[in-house]
Amino acid sequence: MLTSTKSGVPEKDRNASISATEVIGRVAQHDQTWAKSEPTTKTGMASCIGSDMSIVGNIECKGPAQVFGRIEGEVRASDLQINDGAQVEGSVIAQNVTVSGRVKGTIRAVRVKLQSGGAVEGDIFHRLLSIDENSQFEGSSRRVENPTDPSSSVDAKGPQKKGTAPAPLPSIDAELADGPKH
Repeated sequence: MLTSTKSGVPEKDRNASISATEVIGRVAQHDQTWAKSEPTTKTGMASCIGSDMSIVGNIECKGPAQVFGRIEGEVRASDLQINDGAQVEGSVIAQNVTVSGRVKGTIRAVRVKLQSGGAVEGDIFHRLLSIDENSQFEGSSRRVENPTDPSSSVDAKGPQKKGTAPAPLPSIDAELADGPKH
């Protein structure tokens, strides 16, 4: 039997005679309340890296995920949302990636959306790319058929033969000196 000490004198706890079903009911209600506060996506529940979390290492999520904190490493998920204030330094691989925070590294996804206020510093391999006004993108973008397959995105500049340098680009000064070509 549970007792509480109030003023140093033990007294009987009013909840001591509660039944197991009442306890289970209270726990289930608590769990349901907690579950309702979890981040959700169109497809259901999402795993979440909270704003007070900082993770160094690789993360693999079988379903959708949301990032509010900081990650240093590779992140894989079916759908990934990098929220305002979040930072990811490393590779990002998912079917759909939405960036409102900051990413420094390579993104490989079928659909990439860089939302207003979001920033990406690195390469993006995609099938569909959307860049909103007031977002920042420093790097290269390449449309590929299978962006989540690393072999399809080995080099952002395309395949090159070994031992050959890329062809030099024509000089704009030479074109201006030669005059307009008609």
